[in-house]
Amino acid sequence: MKVLELKIPPIVLVAIVAACMWAVSRIWPSLSFTILGATWLSSGIAVVGVCIILLGILEFISVGTTMDPRVPDRSTSLVVRGIYRHSRNPMYVGFLLVLCAWGLYLSSALSLLFLPVFIAYMNRFQIIPEERYMRDKFAEEYTKYTSEVRRWV
Repeated sequence: MKVLELKIPPIVLVAIVAACMWAVSRIWPSLSFTILGATWLSSGIAVVGVCIILLGILEFISVGTTMDPRVPDRSTSLVVRGIYRHSRNPMYVGFLLVLCAWGLYLSSALSLLFLPVFIAYMNRFQIIPEERYMRDKFAEEYTKYTSEVRRWV
């Protein structure tokens, strides 16, 4: 399964998962639920997710390192400030929140089952390979960082 490591850009994976969530919500509408204010709740969660993504992007831009997660070997700096003091992968946390908001908006219990699939895929095929590169490139600095900041939140 190593062939899948660092191959699918996370934003593409988000689009695929979102499309699958939409599809199952239409195929099995009987598994829907109702939450009072679901549109407002999902909108709020999506806004928080997008803000977290943007904060992560801005930190990468500020240090001039690559934002392409498929090429972690091109990283020029280990970003440990700002939002990265709270999560080693804030952009992925933001993507997860956007997908969660989408599932709530769809009001589909079945679509929410894609959230742990997204997390599992990201951990196995994106984050773990990225961490190998970061550990090799930034050695003790990265090891110290991982001991102080959690992978997701």
